[in-house]
Amino acid sequence: PDEWYEDDEVAVRFYGNIGSWEAALYGYDGYWKSPNGFDGATGDFIFPRLTVIGASTRGPVSGGIGNLEAGYYNSRDDPDGSDPLVRNSEWRVLVGYERELAPELTGSVQYYLEEMADHDTYLSSLPASSPARDHRRHVMTLRLTKLAMNQNLRLSLFNFYSPSDEDGYLRLGSIYKMTDALRVELGGNLFYGRENHTFFGQFEDASNVYAGVRRDF
Repeated sequence: PDEWYEDDEVAVRFYGNIGSWEAALYGYDGYWKSPNGFDGATGDFIFPRLTVIGASTRGPVSGGIGNLEAGYYNSRDDPDGSDPLVRNSEWRVLVGYERELAPELTGSVQYYLEEMADHDTYLSSLPASSPARDHRRHVMTLRLTKLAMNQNLRLSLFNFYSPSDEDGYLRLGSIYKMTDALRVELGGNLFYGRENHTFFGQFEDASNVYAGVRRDF
């Protein structure tokens, strides 16, 4: 930051209940939270300016909980999508559903969509050697959580899969509470994908397993 009141960011949220449903409206003015731009003159990655508006709702559906979120990301440093060095504006939508499948077993599914604005302009401005982003990126998720042994053992599976990128990310975890003060953990993170430039595929070599012990006192 080098300019007071120019390098600031502002976020607002209005929320309330409509019957048994929760609803909210969101607004944000600031910058992309990751370096989604590149300064060709200096060779530096930059954080382009960003304005977001969105809404969400959450409530009971068929014995479970459903949720819907949508937002528009206005990339203000590339309003017409003609700058290949700055991320385009985009729409984002998330739909989810969660319910108890059996005693001590909970499952949830989600569908997530990113749709790039001005995609044709983006393609025409992209250097020939650069991999192109899809017009629409789809991601589906599945989460399963199981409690056992008087709820002292927690098993979890969380998988992300993108049919558009043909990649994914699988998280496996287990936590066993041996006493009120001692617990042990074992889990793993598996990234997979066909290409090394996609969202999850680029981390394929970062797949890992882990173990841990936590003591509270």
